[in-house]
Amino acid sequence: MNRLISKCPACHGALQIITLRCPDCGMELRNIFDLSAFDLLDSDQLEFLTAFLKNRGNMKGVQSDMQISYPTAKKKLDDLLEALNLGGATSDAFPKEPDVSCMNVDYTSNLASEIIKAKLKEHGGHVTVYTARGLPCEIYAEPDGTTFTSDKLPIKPAYDYTVFDDIVDLLYRQSGSAKKGNGRNCKLGEPGCEENTVVGTVAIHRGRKTGDSVFDPVFVLAAVLEWAGIAENGRGELILTKEYAEKL
Repeated sequence: MNRLISKCPACHGALQIITLRCPDCGMELRNIFDLSAFDLLDSDQLEFLTAFLKNRGNMKGVQSDMQISYPTAKKKLDDLLEALNLGGATSDAFPKEPDVSCMNVDYTSNLASEIIKAKLKEHGGHVTVYTARGLPCEIYAEPDGTTFTSDKLPIKPAYDYTVFDDIVDLLYRQSGSAKKGNGRNCKLGEPGCEENTVVGTVAIHRGRKTGDSVFDPVFVLAAVLEWAGIAENGRGELILTKEYAEKL
């Protein structure tokens, strides 16, 4: 069966569906039928969407299936979201051009905070990172030079970059990996949100005490650490990359 096309092969104008025909009885319906955004996807976008759904949004699986790099997969996801009119809306509340003039970076440091600051400054103070499920998160450098915000972290005060150092310290103490934990359904200290989990460590960094309710930002922080090449964003755990572990 031939795939539906949306562009005229002669003049490249938009095509309209005006006839629907039943293959069993031959009845025909004539009207102007609308094409959905999915009908307008090109073959590359449809291939990526199929791989994305097959892997339930796991970008590593998409990369493996399509034999493409992470940046390429990320770009294809951005293009797909734009084609489906699903991209860009979440970033409107954030500055288009963050001020990075006050962001002082120690380029000789192996601290996760300094590495991430350097990469973020290199990108003009704004990057898009992707969660383990392939969802985009916008990361913005704050004008104070010490904190960052995200469209997926709508809480104040903003997170400071040293939170990444605390996470790395946790991973290092536990032979290179730690469970992410669950802060949505547990209080600090309860099973799933202990101090030796990433969410527990972040909660302590934010000044929470045992028995306090916590906000779970790990899906964003893990995505940043993977983007920076510091940790692998595994299913349920964070793992120091071999390259970064050798620097410690």
